[in-house]
Amino acid sequence: MPDRVADLPPLEELLHEAVAVSLPMRTRFRGQAVREALLLRGPAGWAEFAPFPEYGAEESSAWLAAAAEAGWTGLGAPLRGSVPVSATMPAVAADRVPEVLARYGDGITTVKIKVAEPGQGADDDVARVSAVVHQLPGVSVRVDANAGWDVAEAAAVLPRIAEAAHGRLEYAEQPVPGVEGLARLREALHAAGHSVRIAADEAVRKAEDPLRVARLGAADLLVLKVPPLGGVRRALDLVEQAGLPVVVSSALDTSIGLTAGLALASRLPQLPYACGLGTVTLFEHDVVGSPLLPADGRLGVPVRDGVIAAPEPDPELVGRARLGPERQAWWFDRVRAAHRVLASRMLE
Repeated sequence: MPDRVADLPPLEELLHEAVAVSLPMRTRFRGQAVREALLLRGPAGWAEFAPFPEYGAEESSAWLAAAAEAGWTGLGAPLRGSVPVSATMPAVAADRVPEVLARYGDGITTVKIKVAEPGQGADDDVARVSAVVHQLPGVSVRVDANAGWDVAEAAAVLPRIAEAAHGRLEYAEQPVPGVEGLARLREALHAAGHSVRIAADEAVRKAEDPLRVARLGAADLLVLKVPPLGGVRRALDLVEQAGLPVVVSSALDTSIGLTAGLALASRLPQLPYACGLGTVTLFEHDVVGSPLLPADGRLGVPVRDGVIAAPEPDPELVGRARLGPERQAWWFDRVRAAHRVLASRMLE
């Protein structure tokens, strides 16, 4: 969260040039057929407020803190000019895998594969992983279940996925809900002689105590998304305190919102894994003229005057994506509610 009252801009300033947009997805992802976001303009540049529709004011307040940091405080200077990124494979049928991978071009060495999709089963997940490995021999894969399994299901299917990956499975991201669930799964896998690494995502970004995962030894690494953690500075503090390897990932952002994730990745002292930041390829179109798309498996960090800053939105693209008056008002109301939460916290 912002550290000082000065870090939270007045509500009127936040909303002065704000515009809500809707971007269609190429493939349904995380249950979303379109992605809505509110673009904000501050003195440090453009920012994005895009908590998912089901999030209330309390959870959304961290996203507003992150947007305020990006647009009003600034994202700092990078330590590296580009970051390696993974491809993202939605929960498509195995025969669609080549089509999705083609969007990423050459140079991709890692693919994040969605699994545990409602309405699908373990056979679908194994087939999707097998198709990726067949299409890109030698690629590293990671799977993301979004807490879609229970411990018994995860303990049964993850060894099958590891076998299908032919020794190239980096880790399983949030296979089961909660910190305790991750800890129990790790114990079950180790007891059965399986060495699948476990990454914590929701157990960090949705937790009141994000460091509990590290203290309980519930994960081998952390997957961090900037918006739900309240900004780049807060995420950097978390990394320092947790002492675990980190993968920086997208919250299904436009190129404007994705810049904050690139800022975190570019400022980390160490970056041992490819980042899950190649997600602009999931959109039919973006709101900037030159979207942040991977080239040779990497994303360049947008910099202006020596500091990280989001690319400028294209007025024509924004006009095409602009939501109608009722939806604009709905997004403005979300900002007001999240702003009240942050303002009340600063008075405590």
